[in-house]
Amino acid sequence: MKLEIKKDLVSGWFKNLQKVFCDDILKFEKNKIQFNSTSWKRNNNKDEGGGEYRILKNGRIFEKVGVNFSKVYGVFPKQFQKIIPGAKKDPRFWASGISVVMHMQNPLIPAMHFNTRYICTKQNWFGGGMDVTPSVRDDIEKKEFHKILKNMCNRHNKNYYSQYKKWCDEYFYLAHRKEPRGIGGIFFDYKKSNFDKDFRFVRDVGITFQLIFNKIISKKMKKKWSKKDKEMQYIKRGRYTEFNLLYDRGTKFGLQTGGNVEGILMSLPPTAKWE
Repeated sequence: MKLEIKKDLVSGWFKNLQKVFCDDILKFEKNKIQFNSTSWKRNNNKDEGGGEYRILKNGRIFEKVGVNFSKVYGVFPKQFQKIIPGAKKDPRFWASGISVVMHMQNPLIPAMHFNTRYICTKQNWFGGGMDVTPSVRDDIEKKEFHKILKNMCNRHNKNYYSQYKKWCDEYFYLAHRKEPRGIGGIFFDYKKSNFDKDFRFVRDVGITFQLIFNKIISKKMKKKWSKKDKEMQYIKRGRYTEFNLLYDRGTKFGLQTGGNVEGILMSLPPTAKWE
């Protein structure tokens, strides 16, 4: 299969997934509130692609949720050429992805994050994953979340879950506080063994995230919460903010390659506190 066809297939899937996620989110809000959609270009002076980020704020269920699609291309800045696979000899690149971050009104519902991407240089690979960050402990939810992820991974390879869970635990870790960001999930990168198999896995990751967020929200959206629960959520959001600004590779990559700032920082919570 030609590379251009692969690019079209993958970016088309990511774009369609953006619509599917947004449709589900609006159903939770009973279509009484809408996304604010913004299209952007990577370079206003020449064609280097761009994307669309959709943000919904102050809903009945979602305090803030962002769903971002991008398809960009161009030349990596010099600081990236040595560290990005395949970019040392030829700095040109193409990249497409979708990212989702959900911050909830009800503090008993965890914050949820998902992204998948496809990057092409002289090498081409998939990356992505998902993780969940509760502010109130729920061991049953944690067990069920990881069971769903393990079953999904096992459909593709019996080794994926243990590998990608470990990668997630190590990645979503606040080293300066010596604590994890949440209850983990899966994280993978530089996945390039077989396009057809890898793309099937990436599609399954997206569908599984849709299943997970629908299940968690439906189960907890009507549960009663206290002021103390909300204060704990604000503190946990502070940790979330620290991670995204200090460690998140996607944030750094986007800001240093000319991405849309508002779209990149959509992951930040609307309100956070520090003790």
